[in-house]
Amino acid sequence: MRARKATALVLAAVVVAAAAAACAKKPVAAPAAPGAPKFADFVYPSGPESLVSPAVWEQQRTAWAVLQSGDTKAAERQFATILTAAPAFYPAEAGLGYSALGRRDFQAAVAHFDKALEANATYAPALAGKGEALLAAGRTDAALTAFEAAVSADPTLSQLRSRVDVLKFRAVQQNIESARKAADAGKLDDARRGYLAAIAASPESAFLYRELATIEHKSGDDASALTHADQAAQLDPADTRALGLVAEIHEANKDWAKAADAYTALNTVEPSDATAAKIDAMREKAAFDSMPAEYRTIDTAESITRAQLAALLGVKLEALLRRARASNPVVLTDVRASWALPWIMAVTRAGVMDAFPNHTFQPGNGVRRGDLAQAVSRVLTLIAAEKPRLAARWRDPRPHFSDVSPSNLSYPAVARSVSAGVMAPLDGESFQVTRPVTGPEALDAIAKLEALAKR
Repeated sequence: MRARKATALVLAAVVVAAAAAACAKKPVAAPAAPGAPKFADFVYPSGPESLVSPAVWEQQRTAWAVLQSGDTKAAERQFATILTAAPAFYPAEAGLGYSALGRRDFQAAVAHFDKALEANATYAPALAGKGEALLAAGRTDAALTAFEAAVSADPTLSQLRSRVDVLKFRAVQQNIESARKAADAGKLDDARRGYLAAIAASPESAFLYRELATIEHKSGDDASALTHADQAAQLDPADTRALGLVAEIHEANKDWAKAADAYTALNTVEPSDATAAKIDAMREKAAFDSMPAEYRTIDTAESITRAQLAALLGVKLEALLRRARASNPVVLTDVRASWALPWIMAVTRAGVMDAFPNHTFQPGNGVRRGDLAQAVSRVLTLIAAEKPRLAARWRDPRPHFSDVSPSNLSYPAVARSVSAGVMAPLDGESFQVTRPVTGPEALDAIAKLEALAKR
């Protein structure tokens, strides 16, 4: 429905322009026989007075008056007589063209007008007459080209200008209809040609660029689709379908930052929870891509390091750790050159991970399940301080493990992490505190902590 309304607006604008042009000042009337001229739309083939003698010009006017009386044969004979005496007098050749046009011999008319144009390529009366002949013969595109050339050669032809506007109106309408039919039939190349032709006639119509972009996106030409969808959005910033298409293409190209910007523009015009979620997802992916390779490989790592765990905690729980950090930084002697330095400082200042007694962090050391449980337990303490009711389920846990007794130093952290649903026992109700932590396992645990922190 919106596309139909846009089409109607474009076409209405063309009609208004045509009507306005029709009301403009018309050229001085050519000589005519008494009574109403038979061919009032014909443009009198005038020219410079110095082209021939006044007597020849008088013959030209007389022949034109005969034509306007409706006697095309007599007019043709008189124009031919003029040319016999003055072969280079191209206005008489145009007169022959109009005589042929008057008797509906369109092929002969075009031939005469072309001969006149050989003598003067910008001769407006011949261009206008050629356009009329071509239009009558059903060659609309060629007629439009001739009419536009005539108006360019003689801007005073205001009535002809309105014809140009009406023809463009029809061309736009026909091209849009044919393009949509081709698209519905799956003929994407034909649809693309139809939209390009419509755009050439109506370059300010946003919906045409958007529909063209949709066709190009379907055909796999995302570069062109993005260019035309952007043009549609620039012409009509409220076109939600164009904005959505721009966002989808950027997302398909994995250009997350631009996709986030496009979804933001869409959400400004038409807010929705789904679009807001898309914005968050695109920004998260953009942030992920900007991270060091050590962070981006966590999801496939068979085991993770303390630096990777610190980065994971620091990124996913940034706000919680920031609120909990101590005022004095922890002294660490071995992390200055680490890729994870900002996050190591964040987790140690918040008390989620500890430095060793010798003031080292040992970022390259592996993380065991007992180490992860310790970090999880400390994050749960931070969450409990802000959400005491939520913490009831892990406040005094007593789960049973086949390999970790209540007297084990790791038991409190292990019990809390399992009771909170962040970690889980392994086969046979064992916890396996010394087993290395995989990347997916760490990601799962931190995602669950993140969900608890957001409740």
